[in-house]
Amino acid sequence: MSTASFLLRNVTVVDGTGAEPVPGQAVVVEGRRIAWIGPDGQAPSTAPESVVDGGGRTVLPGLINCHVHLTADGAPDLFAQVAGDTVPVATLRAARSAVVTLQSGVTTVRDCGAADDIVVELAKEIARGAVPGPRVQAAGRVITMTGGHGHFIGREADGPDEVRKATRAEIKSGAAVIKVMATGGVLTPGVSPTQTALLPEELAVVAQEAHNSGRRVTTHAIGRAGIANALSAGIDSVEHGFYLDDELLDLAVDQGTFLVPTMLAVDGIIRNGLARGIPAWVVDKAEREAQQQRTSFAAAVASGMRIAAGTDAGTPFNAHGDLAQELALMVEHGLTAMQALVAATSSAAENLGMATEIGTLEVGKLADLIVVDGDPVTDITATGRVVLVVKDGVVHRDGLAGTGAAVPTA
Repeated sequence: MSTASFLLRNVTVVDGTGAEPVPGQAVVVEGRRIAWIGPDGQAPSTAPESVVDGGGRTVLPGLINCHVHLTADGAPDLFAQVAGDTVPVATLRAARSAVVTLQSGVTTVRDCGAADDIVVELAKEIARGAVPGPRVQAAGRVITMTGGHGHFIGREADGPDEVRKATRAEIKSGAAVIKVMATGGVLTPGVSPTQTALLPEELAVVAQEAHNSGRRVTTHAIGRAGIANALSAGIDSVEHGFYLDDELLDLAVDQGTFLVPTMLAVDGIIRNGLARGIPAWVVDKAEREAQQQRTSFAAAVASGMRIAAGTDAGTPFNAHGDLAQELALMVEHGLTAMQALVAATSSAAENLGMATEIGTLEVGKLADLIVVDGDPVTDITATGRVVLVVKDGVVHRDGLAGTGAAVPTA
């Protein structure tokens, strides 16, 4: 698909920085980038066919989901799905997940683990325009201990030397970010969510190799000891983080570590449970940890720890395209609506190391933007009412065609 140039007028701008909304604005897109933002009446003149009226709706940066699994689709038993997959089936599922994600207004994702380099290759195809989807920062295979959480989508390694080699192998395979398992988890049979997995010296090797190669590193970490090990190793972001306490939060704040809470993952398991076919061992673990997750998240918010949005999409009944529901849960449990929007835009971009290009509506940045019905600053559910999606200057969803001139898709 090619890019187009157009003027989006009569919109309220929420720029992703946390600044107050500005009504009566216009945005000019030229090629892949934002060329101008300002008062509607001062917008540069352009051809009438390249003007679209936003009808007073809200324009936001394209949303960012920092934790997805594109090869999974929310089946009741993720472990069984992965075990039964062939590479072609998993690849087709990932491509479908990517389309759904983009149509929902999420223009960038971080895929936190998939087997067989599937998402690493999908990311390349999306980047060159061969298939539609959000911009994908792919972790490839996770680094885990032998028999550890996620071993079915991972490289199993024990001891600093093996872990170093596994990390280098993922870098060689094209992983854009490194994902490591510091604790057990809910969705792997035979492991406890709070058990300590890779040791401090092993995690430190992962962080060293990732950072040496210019990549960021994130960790699955639920139990306190595992979180502490990851923080001491210099990991950039913590996924889930159920057992954060004051001491760990002080360290995380000092280091600028991000938390990606993925509240929707546990919520989806508990809401659906045994009646929808989720294995009993999964439901039991989720129910044991649900309240602790909420308590830890609230403490992280109060501490000022940096929060980036992520859903863990692909886990049981946790659909791709449901980031709006994650934002609503984060608001329910401690964030303001504006803080949740920042978590899904500028903070998420910082967490991915991509803040110079995406995450805010600014002149010169990539033209990733969405238009939603309603005011998401007063009603966070408005992020689920997306009518226009633009990624890299290309229009992928246009629900404004009936309200004036359609945005050109060139």
